[in-house]
Amino acid sequence: MIRIVIVHPSLLVCSLYSSVLDQRPNMEVVGRATTVKEALMRVQESDCNLILVSANLEDNGALALTRKIAQEHPELKVLVVGMPESKYVILQYVMAGASGYVLQDVSVDQLLQNIRAAEEDKALVSPTMAAALIDHVAELAHISARPYIQPEAYSELTARELEVLQLIDEGLTNQEISNELVIEVGTVKNHVHNILRKLDVASREDAAAHLPYIQLDEDE
Repeated sequence: MIRIVIVHPSLLVCSLYSSVLDQRPNMEVVGRATTVKEALMRVQESDCNLILVSANLEDNGALALTRKIAQEHPELKVLVVGMPESKYVILQYVMAGASGYVLQDVSVDQLLQNIRAAEEDKALVSPTMAAALIDHVAELAHISARPYIQPEAYSELTARELEVLQLIDEGLTNQEISNELVIEVGTVKNHVHNILRKLDVASREDAAAHLPYIQLDEDE
């Protein structure tokens, strides 16, 4: 039996999910929550084995909840629903411990399929996401051979430098970053220089490879 706790900022949506899932064989909704704090309470008081978490919780709450569940209740599965089709965002959740994800605007059948897959320790990912995960594993191997970046170096990056680093990670050139942020190319070059200096890395690629860890460190 898949015993589910639903976490969504709207109680109405929680009820709608419940009405759908409770009608399915081998599925039972054993709790509902609209906040991270309430979700943790429901986990403690129920015998759930899967948490259905909305990616739309306030203040990046879904990521924080995913990480906390993975740390304190590793036996529980976390399925994140309503995800944007962004490799970077999805990778953050995978790294935080999510067992699976459901993109925005999926059908009920797809949702049920993903719930069953998560409960059975099977990952349902698109070919694009599978390729991204493989690339990420390969990148981790490269990172292990690079100089270690002290966590305090991350905090030295300004908000603008983080924006530039995000765009570097997306493959944009200095000119494209200039157009995107509406700043001079020379200013972009200065930001890139400062990023490399603060992180003590030799290339744009090395800096961008650490971006997921910088973002996760900020959320903690």
